[in-house]
Amino acid sequence: MTTPDSHAITNLAALEALFGEAAEVSIRKEVPYLHPVYRQWVEASPFAVLATSGPDGLDTSPRGDPAPLVTVLDEHTLLLPERRGNNRIDSLRNILADPHVALLFFVPGTNETLRVNGLARISVAPELLARLAINGVQPKCVIEIQVQTVYFQCARALLRSKLWDPCDPGLATTVPSAGAMLAAVTQNAIDGAAYDAERTARQRATMY
Repeated sequence: MTTPDSHAITNLAALEALFGEAAEVSIRKEVPYLHPVYRQWVEASPFAVLATSGPDGLDTSPRGDPAPLVTVLDEHTLLLPERRGNNRIDSLRNILADPHVALLFFVPGTNETLRVNGLARISVAPELLARLAINGVQPKCVIEIQVQTVYFQCARALLRSKLWDPCDPGLATTVPSAGAMLAAVTQNAIDGAAYDAERTARQRATMY
C-alpha cells in the first residue's frame, strides 16, 4: 500500500494557493489564432517539439528543418512535414487516436519560445507533399494542424539552462553516445561501436 504523502498537492485549490494568480500579461498573451506577430516568430523557427497523446501514453518528438519548419497556410492552419525518421511513427499513431497536439517552437539565440495547441490530421495530398519537398524529396506525409491557442513562453527556462551559451566542447564526452546506449539497453545485441562509426555518414545520406 502506498504511504500517504502529507506534502503532496492533490487538489486545485491547494495548487492555486501555492502559486497565486497569473499576471495579466500571462493571460492576455494567449490568442485563439496565429496573430501576425506570432506568425513572424513561427516562420523564423527551424526547430520544435511536437507533443501528442494516445492509447499507449504521451509522446514528445523533436522536429527540425531549415526555417520555416512549418508552413503557415493562414492564421488557423499550419503544415508540418513528416520527414524520414526511425519509422516508429509514435506521434502519428497518437494523432490517429487523439487529434490534440501541442508544438513548442524555438528560435536559436532567442530565449522565448512559442506554444501552439491545436487539432491535427495526417494528409498525403499530392499538392502538399510536392509543396513541402526538400532537395527533391517529398515528406512521407503532412501533419495539418488547426490552431486553437497560441502564446509565447517567457525566457526564464532557457536563461536558467543557458541553452544558447557557448558550450564546453568536452560536455558531449560526459554522456553516452547513441551506440553506447543501444549496446547497453540491448545487452550488446547491437554493436554500439559499429553503430557510432557509421552514424554520421548514415545520417547525412538519409537526411531527407
